[in-house]
Parts: sequence; C-alpha cells; structure tokens
Amino acid sequence: MLNLDQLVSEDLTNLNRGIEKESLRVNPTGQLSQQPHPDQLGSALTHPNITTDFSEAQLELITDTHNEVGNCLKQLRQVHQFVSRNISSELLWCSSMPCMLPEDSRIPIAQFGDSNIARAKTVYRRGLALRYGAKMQTISGIHYNFSISNETWARIYGRSHDRNELIAIKNQHYFSLIRNFRKHAWLLLYLFGASPAVCDCFVNGRVHHLNKMANGTHFLPYATSLRMGPLGYQSDVQSSISVSYNNLTSYAQSLYDALTQPYPPYAAIGLTDGKNPIQLSNALLQIENEFYGTIRPKQPVQY
Repeated sequence: MLNLDQLVSEDLTNLNRGIEKESLRVNPTGQLSQQPHPDQLGSALTHPNITTDFSEAQLELITDTHNEVGNCLKQLRQVHQFVSRNISSELLWCSSMPCMLPEDSRIPIAQFGDSNIARAKTVYRRGLALRYGAKMQTISGIHYNFSISNETWARIYGRSHDRNELIAIKNQHYFSLIRNFRKHAWLLLYLFGASPAVCDCFVNGRVHHLNKMANGTHFLPYATSLRMGPLGYQSDVQSSISVSYNNLTSYAQSLYDALTQPYPPYAAIGLTDGKNPIQLSNALLQIENEFYGTIRPKQPVQY
C-alpha cells in the first residue's frame, strides 16, 4: 500500500494538475448575460481551453495539464485575460454563488451546435434544469484535476508490472485517496470556504434561515460555504444513492442502477416535450458526471 513515507518532495511537486474555472458572464449592472457565447472565444464544443458549463452565460476556463503549479496558474491567468478582453462590456462574476438571475425559464441553456454530440450536451443540460432547477446549475466553482506522475509509480513499484497490473495498482491507491479526501473534506470547507452571502433572487420562494444584510443580499454571520450547504449545489434525490468507494468495481456497480433504472419522478417528466428531447434518460442519473461529490474519478468523456 502506498503511503506518504514512500513519497519524496519531487513526487508532490511534479503532480500532473489542471484547473477548470467556471464564471458567469454578467452585464455592467450585475445581471446574468442574455447574449450568446461570444464568437471571439471560439467554439464552445471544440475549444480546448474555453467552453461553457450549464448556461450559455457560464464560461468554463480550462488549463492544460501541468507539472508545475506556477505554469498552471500562469496559463489560467492568460486564458482569463484573453476572455476578459473579448466579452465586450460584460464582466466575469467572481463569486461561486450566482449574480442577479431572472426566472428559470430565462436562464439560457448552453448551446453547442447541430452535431449529435453537441445536441446531446444541450439535452443533458435541459434535463438538469428540469431535475434540479436552472438557478442551482448557475452556481460556479473550480475543479482541480490531478494525478500522480508515471515516474512516481515506476520509482515505487518498478517497471516490471504489465499495463493491466499497473492500472489495478493505480486504481487501488486513487480510491484510497478518495476515501481520505472525503473524510477530511469538511476541514477544507471550514478553512477555505468563501461563499457566505447570496443574492435574494436565489432564495426567493425557498425555505432558508439567512439574515438580511443589505438590499438584495442575504447572508449568515459565520457561514463559510453556502455553495456546499443545503441551499447550494446539492441534491436530496442523489442522497439515496449508496455509493461505494472501496474500489473501481464497487464504485461502478453502486452507480449502475442509478444510471440504468427508471426513476419514477423523472420518468414522469418524459424524454421529450412532444417535439424536442428534454433529457437523455429517465434514470436517476443521465450520465456519471451528474453525480455530485466533493471528489470523483475523472471521466474521459465530458458533457
């Protein structure tokens, strides 16, 4: 079993790492943009570094894979600067909790084009809006992707293992890491959470215990991360999924039914509105990435 005693400082500094940063485009008055994805930013479907997340107005900036922290942050800064110069008078909302939002029906869902994969990505997002509400999907965040370098694996385990053996070793250790991260994730939110306030429009009509701070804003005095709390990016429905993080096989098996078996409330929505598709499936999860969590194994295909 891999433990910290086997790692040297270079193993940690030479991690493969990348960042995905989501930000809402807003107009000069702080309201969600109703403008399409700017042509100057390229295709949201194919650009390697600039795409959209749930909303057409929700940019996602993606770095390449880097071994050095400084180079990773440098590229993110450069992409951020390029975007800022090419969104006209609009701005990037800096908070994870959203800006002033219109009603759900006026939050524009991301459009990717007319190809099959492009349409599937939009249909998936329509399903998210119907299942969880469009407002919740505008919550933004940062995804930090990382992996241990092949050089580290080779140094610790040698180069005598065949490919399948090494994959099994990696999977075992990554799931150990996932379990440890989940165990201590509360501490990260306590120390680094930074979303104590939210716009009135986000909680209108919802039961909450927030205090009024100023016109248009609610907060809690000791809140650290409303984003990760009951009002944030959460799903009561998904809490019914008993996910196993023991190993890759048990993880896949525990998600299988959620991905393949009809879930009555979502089945009642239907797959089309009579003319256009509105969700990819009637299962509890349309795809693996719909499952929310503080950490998860990286999927090679992204929607």
